[in-house]
Amino acid sequence: MTLQERIEEYELLVKQIKAMAADETDPVALMANASSLLEEVFGWHWVGFYRVIDNQLIVGPFQGPVACTRIAYNKGVCGTTWAKKETIIVPDVDLFPGHIACSSLSRSEIVVPLFDEKGEVKAVLDIDSKERDAFDETDKKYLELFCQAL
Repeated sequence: MTLQERIEEYELLVKQIKAMAADETDPVALMANASSLLEEVFGWHWVGFYRVIDNQLIVGPFQGPVACTRIAYNKGVCGTTWAKKETIIVPDVDLFPGHIACSSLSRSEIVVPLFDEKGEVKAVLDIDSKERDAFDETDKKYLELFCQAL
């Protein structure tokens, strides 16, 4: 997929999730459809959400193989994203200190925080690829827009 095609796919996905969010108030239902939309278009290894519950990240709706169930604050890429309140792109998971390997097939990762109305992280979108260096600033930009629409 060319960069222009990727951008067009993202722009369509942002419109789709905005339309879904306009009619649905249940966050778990939205996360389920959001993870499905992303996996369907891009075919990544793992696409899903971890929700902040009782001061830990607990796996939520996802597409892909069995995942880690709970992740502590500031642990792994997801916990670090939660702590830093910013998107993290990991070109090679083997080089990320403290990476939590839920699947040995994951080679790169991007994690995007979702915020509540007070600016606190309420969940993270976690995406893993079997390819190294699969994510870039284009993915970051559009996945952040996608998450804001949720």
